[in-house]
Amino acid sequence: MRQHVQKPLGVILAGGRATRMGGGDKGRLDLCGQSLLDHVINRLSPQVAGLALNANGDADRFADTGLPILPDSVSEFPGPLAGVLAGLDWAAEQGRDCIVTAAADTPFFPLDLVAKLQNATKDMPTPLALACSRGNDNKIWRQPTFGIWPVALRDDLRSALQGGLRKVVLWTDRHRANQAVFDASAHDPFFNINTPQELASARQIIEAGR
Repeated sequence: MRQHVQKPLGVILAGGRATRMGGGDKGRLDLCGQSLLDHVINRLSPQVAGLALNANGDADRFADTGLPILPDSVSEFPGPLAGVLAGLDWAAEQGRDCIVTAAADTPFFPLDLVAKLQNATKDMPTPLALACSRGNDNKIWRQPTFGIWPVALRDDLRSALQGGLRKVVLWTDRHRANQAVFDASAHDPFFNINTPQELASARQIIEAGR
């Protein structure tokens, strides 16, 4: 049985093209005096042993974050799994066994994200689990950009991506990933920002909580 004796590394997934926001770096949008990316960094960094950013293009535009920038190693923007793979390769270079990922456009994700993901994989030989939300209807919705991922499966993931696989849950189901379920009855902690209207809603959420 694998024991969790240390925090994992964290990777923020920001490799998308933000087409519904008009392109550019969605993480640079202002959300109540801080960038969207800063909100995510502030929530994830206390939960992990080290943090990196998966992003494509000129890495210098993120120099102010002080984070390692991990570009996709698979071409043509294949989606979040490419960011996961970049993070796993980074973790392998540091001799670590897993990473936890979070999306760069989700400023309210749980402060116990990592703890619950680790708990969900405590009896697994390799740590693989996705975060899920459960609403008032008791339905469970998987959050495929929030998960814990094992370095041991990085070559399998690389082969899958090179073979054309793009959908996260197809790969995680193949490896019998567990789930870490979070309560979304009051509000969805994985609310993400894809449109100007959703950015306005996020501002209202923050202002209502002040």
